[in-house]
Amino acid sequence: MPLPDTQLQAVLFDLDGTLLDTAPDFIWVINRLLAEENQRALDYDALRQQVSNGATAMVCTAFNLPEQHPQVESLRQRFLDIYLEHLAIKTRPFDGIMPLLDWLERSAIAWGIVTNKPELYTHKLLQRLELDHRAGTVICPEQVRERKPHPESIWLACQELGCKPQNSVYVGDHIRDIEAGRRAGLATIAALYGYIAPGEDPRDWRSDHNVDTADAIKPLLQSLYRLS
Repeated sequence: MPLPDTQLQAVLFDLDGTLLDTAPDFIWVINRLLAEENQRALDYDALRQQVSNGATAMVCTAFNLPEQHPQVESLRQRFLDIYLEHLAIKTRPFDGIMPLLDWLERSAIAWGIVTNKPELYTHKLLQRLELDHRAGTVICPEQVRERKPHPESIWLACQELGCKPQNSVYVGDHIRDIEAGRRAGLATIAALYGYIAPGEDPRDWRSDHNVDTADAIKPLLQSLYRLS
């Protein structure tokens, strides 16, 4: 955890459930897939809680299948095919994120994205939302040997931004985000507004700080680093 007078050089974000609210598009896609399979539509909250766990988890939840079921892989691939054509229809930055990014840029504080979302979907989504040229770095699993919770992707992001881990912050909505950030030597912020799984208690993640809304991130950083 940084000292109050430590210089803040960079803020890194997880993508789904932290920077962007992608759940509305995922839910549309999964319900489209369910309709193709003559199944009933899924409740919004049931899927929202699984978004940060990836496509396989969403398919297994929607179709009530174990991960090892032979049908899962074909459903997952169809899910991804549909998602690629519908990945930025209702997806938006969480309330408070755009003013936060504007402030970081005005303050000459670098920001970037470290996600387990494959680069095909990540880059297309960021392009559609016109965020691709603003992020100082975007690290996807294809660029590293180990995914989060391993710290490799966060170290790579810091390297690309030219910042020190001890002068940086990682924000995420999953225990693997907080673990990766801590292991990489960054201060961590748990995004409690994100896609928290049922029965998950973020207090067990041992993050340095928690925020209930995205618009609470800026004042938290201002108080920690004596920023205006």
